[in-house]
Amino acid sequence: MSKMLVIGCGGVASVAIQKCCQNHETFTELCIASRTVSKCDALKAKLEGQGTPVKITTATVNADDVEDIKRVITAFQPDLVLNVALPYQDLTIMDACLACGVDYVDTANYEPENTDDPAWRAAYEKRCKEEGFTAYFDYSWQWAYAKRFEEAGLTAILGSGFDPGVTSVFTAYALKHYFDEIHTIDILDCNGGDHGYPFATNFNPEINLREVSANGSYWENGHWVETKPMEIKREYDFPQVGKKDMYLLHHEEIESLAKNVPGVRRIRFFMTFGQSYLTHMKCLENVGMLSTSPINFEGHEIVPIQFLKALLPDPASLGPRTVGKTNIGCIFQGVKDGKERTIYIYNVCDHQACYRELGSQAISYTTGVPAMIGAALVANGTWRKPGVFNLEQMDPDPFMEMLNRYGLPWVVDEAPATVE
Repeated sequence: MSKMLVIGCGGVASVAIQKCCQNHETFTELCIASRTVSKCDALKAKLEGQGTPVKITTATVNADDVEDIKRVITAFQPDLVLNVALPYQDLTIMDACLACGVDYVDTANYEPENTDDPAWRAAYEKRCKEEGFTAYFDYSWQWAYAKRFEEAGLTAILGSGFDPGVTSVFTAYALKHYFDEIHTIDILDCNGGDHGYPFATNFNPEINLREVSANGSYWENGHWVETKPMEIKREYDFPQVGKKDMYLLHHEEIESLAKNVPGVRRIRFFMTFGQSYLTHMKCLENVGMLSTSPINFEGHEIVPIQFLKALLPDPASLGPRTVGKTNIGCIFQGVKDGKERTIYIYNVCDHQACYRELGSQAISYTTGVPAMIGAALVANGTWRKPGVFNLEQMDPDPFMEMLNRYGLPWVVDEAPATVE
């Protein structure tokens, strides 16, 4: 029985909060805090109208400001903070949790909002040189908190979404039950949904467009191999979705899995994109609309990608009009009892089923449900231990059981097609 502060009230947060209310044996009180408190109040009214037994309060918070986060934590006195705000705010929220003595869970690793900041840029360029990948997001900033969380007796769980998150748990589950050693991991993220717009993103446009316009990379034989954006393309026939083009991207769980899975030789991440999406994105990139550097326009300073975000549909609004299914999972190759083995663990999620249940599309659903599960396993003590951890470092079995219980059932295919 826990009190939890949820920071953020977008599409993913809405799903996570509604799922927390379904899991009222674990969560007895929630405080929903966001810069826009009217969103929090609207969700509170919806849940109370449905008769939730969970006590819900709301608060205004500036998640960029450690002192303001501490103010809200001190007023509410939670056992745990679930960060479903922006990745830019991970470090301020972690700082506030340390100062106030509460556990921490998030869904995505830290990246800076301002990639021109000199202090960040110096650390970034050093990492690029030493590690060999150029993505703006990486785990080093949050892993650096490990000793402080350990000494404080607090738990921080990083990346409790789907990818990263469930894909990390799938890996731990495969290693525990199906392999003595995993040699290759291919993470496949397929969104077979259609929202009917010429161009829209399924989660925060700024984060999404940064990710897919950047260089790709994969882990092979102990080092990073970097590729040009969208350079490597494959086709895969996804169960319940069909054949889709997919492209190799850099993704954060590659970094943690390379560190935490002994003997792994190669890890790749692929995501599906339609041609219309890629054409729009390339055009926007060519005219500078994906830039994160401020420009002066008629006496006002604007950041092009933030202006673009204001023009695009809110991902939280896509639920009613999105049809189709997602399929996200991992193909593992390795050995068991001296014999080679390949398995594919995946989940299929239906956009309209998600909308009927919670008013969301499947992208928010597949991230929000694992966010609740990770928080619940910390809250009930199953995953509580001092330090900073990625999900593959924890016991996967209780998480896998809760995926089935809370709407993300998974399949193990022991004879899948592989990716060349």
